Amino acid sequence: MDRIAVLVVDDEESVRTFLSELLGGAGYQVRCASSGAQALEMLAGGSFDAVLLDVVMPEMSGLEVLRRYRGQGGTAPVVVLSGLTGADDAVRAMKMGASDYLSKPLGNDDLQDALARALGARAPERQAVVQGLGPRPVVDTAADARVLISTSPAMRRARALVERIANENVPVLLLGESGTGKEVIAREIHARSQRRGRPFIKVNCAALPGELLESELFGHERGAFTGATAEKPGKFELADEGTIFLDEIGEMAIRLQAKLLQVLQDEEFFRVGGKKSVRVDSRVVVATNRDLEKEIALGNFREDLYYRLNVVAIRLPPLRERREDVVPLTDHFLKKYGRQYITGVSELPTEVLQAFADYDWPGNVRELENMVRRLCVLKDPTLVLDELHAEGRAPASAPSLPTAYGGDDGGYSSPGRSMEETGRVPSVPSAQVLEMPARASGAVSSVGSVSPAAHVAPPEPVNSVIPAPRYVNPFDVPQPPPPPPPSGELSLKDIGKRAAMLAEREAILAMLQRTAWNKRRAAGKLRISYKALLYKIKECGIIDPRASAEL
Repeated sequence: MDRIAVLVVDDEESVRTFLSELLGGAGYQVRCASSGAQALEMLAGGSFDAVLLDVVMPEMSGLEVLRRYRGQGGTAPVVVLSGLTGADDAVRAMKMGASDYLSKPLGNDDLQDALARALGARAPERQAVVQGLGPRPVVDTAADARVLISTSPAMRRARALVERIANENVPVLLLGESGTGKEVIAREIHARSQRRGRPFIKVNCAALPGELLESELFGHERGAFTGATAEKPGKFELADEGTIFLDEIGEMAIRLQAKLLQVLQDEEFFRVGGKKSVRVDSRVVVATNRDLEKEIALGNFREDLYYRLNVVAIRLPPLRERREDVVPLTDHFLKKYGRQYITGVSELPTEVLQAFADYDWPGNVRELENMVRRLCVLKDPTLVLDELHAEGRAPASAPSLPTAYGGDDGGYSSPGRSMEETGRVPSVPSAQVLEMPARASGAVSSVGSVSPAAHVAPPEPVNSVIPAPRYVNPFDVPQPPPPPPPSGELSLKDIGKRAAMLAEREAILAMLQRTAWNKRRAAGKLRISYKALLYKIKECGIIDPRASAEL
């Protein structure tokens, strides 16, 4: 099969060389033009499958090249490249028939993704041929190089929902832990919609402070603030008639949430410093790893925006809940990075695959991808095995606290994640469990309330090889009972949250006693921030005996 032919048009030799090497290594056949006139001549005399076109060039701009090329009947997809110095040039390019827009400097993945979206099924496979890693997964290559790979029922249900709502012009809320593939699903929604020929614009709301994020999303007028030397279109304008993906929406400031709500309701907004409204038709897909209902209760997220976004919600399970996907994903990533870093590895040793299958992957698919990439770079499976063991993964037989306290995210996180990240206490080794003092008697204290003694107070050891003395501390004073559960009947979810809070309370109390109520030391040993510990102490109703003594 002939390689895909791409024409790179840029007046800077360094950019042409960079793109030629990058795309040539990815399987494309690359030719270059240093000016607009040369590009039009090459397009008229040859057949190209795609064009990478710089906007700002001397003599003839990229927009003029695009206009003439389309006027001559040229149909190859054109990806526009610009440093945004041309103000509305990006928006104009989209309206003139550009298939996508990328800002400089260019990233490898972003560039190849843009070409894959433009070329669709014709895009070359970004993988090397590898044998021997078990059954091949179901792979959907619809218009995106970041393919959706899964054999699990949970992900199949998610994909079925994607297919059902792809063509419906409604917002979509993607929920799940970091690294579970929310961006892949967002691109899948775009690729299966009627907007697939228009831009897909991604914005990470956690990557920029509020002031810069507002300018990034909605653009600004010249002189709107210091450094605004030219007007700039926002991401919503660039995504007109396409899809805009707002990742980490839970990190957006309240003030910006109000402006986003206006866009969703009225499909118009004002640029920063602007006096006239800008109308857009952009489909909005958002993602978060936060519990937005909890953020609403804390005053960090607008309730009206939540209900506007939560028209369709898709929850992606963590990788530890779909272990059948580990081997197919490993196969995919080994092919993806094997060609780039190694030449003679065709399959992984059985012990590595087994270790991958047994590991809980707290970083989910992103962690698995990085681990496979590391394996390809190091070229030594034993180093990867050692690293997995160093991550703190306990043997399957190691005792730990019960894991039946989980909420919607599937229970306790796997080792390597802190209480600050998961909101739950990590598993405690058996020796520490034996040292925990019981603070309540009886097994059940109230409806939906499981007493800590039922989980952390073990029987007194008899003839034990390792003694488990009860820790005595001058600050060990009786604590008041935990906050009562809410009145009325409790759901299973509420019971789980209540039980998790009680377990966290007992673990925090035990650690505070060991550190003589030195909260900073206790926070370090519990692997959470000092602020998070103070919040949890207040939430669990724990009283510092030193404060009570002063009273």
